Amino acid sequence: MKKIRNQAIKFRTAIAMKALQAKYKFTENTGEGYVDTAVKILLCVVLGALLLAGLYALFNDTVLPTLTRRIQEMFNYAG
Repeated sequence: MKKIRNQAIKFRTAIAMKALQAKYKFTENTGEGYVDTAVKILLCVVLGALLLAGLYALFNDTVLPTLTRRIQEMFNYAG
């Protein structure tokens, strides 16, 4: 009889521990959610697009015309 009572106490304790663990998991407010991750990804995409647009504008308007003119001057043997 004592053995059955000890097993019942162990079983009840294990159930109570599982219930407390489940309660802790449901009330836990740490971690990273899907919305946070989506906002971070969207922010990175927008900043990357702005950076690429700025580099494209810089190279297209400033660097490439100057580079083309210098190359033409370098190979201009006529004068």
